[in-house]
Amino acid sequence: MKTLFSTSLLSVALLALPGVAWSVDKGSAGEAVAMVKKAIALIKTDKAKAFAAISDTANKEFHDRDLYVYVYDLNGVALAHGNNPKIVGKNLMALADSNGKLMIKEMADLAKSPAGNGWVDFKWPNPVTKAVENKAGYVERVDDMMVGSGIYK
Repeated sequence: MKTLFSTSLLSVALLALPGVAWSVDKGSAGEAVAMVKKAIALIKTDKAKAFAAISDTANKEFHDRDLYVYVYDLNGVALAHGNNPKIVGKNLMALADSNGKLMIKEMADLAKSPAGNGWVDFKWPNPVTKAVENKAGYVERVDDMMVGSGIYK
């Protein structure tokens, strides 16, 4: 009986490990906010260098697992994007997620608010799993831009 209990306990523990390992591989809210703050600091010292670093998908400073930085002006034009540099220069204010949510517009509204920062929930493809997942994007206003990163839930 003791062996059966031990074997059952071990089986349950082993089944739980992949979930634990996956959760460790995802970026956290604190890491996303810290990445945004790091990007803002670089933008304030050298905007061109910051935009190049953010849009360079090989740059680990602004790309970590499923975390990446994006920068839009307050009208929705992509200025730098860590997951898809091809969209830089495009106005994405009307971009909607799979539920029809205008997330760039909502981020811009949040950045323009008195707080100037916060979180927006939407659905978006995870760059690691390639599956559409629930995402929370954090944005912070700096001058006439919003700098963001997000976590997959």
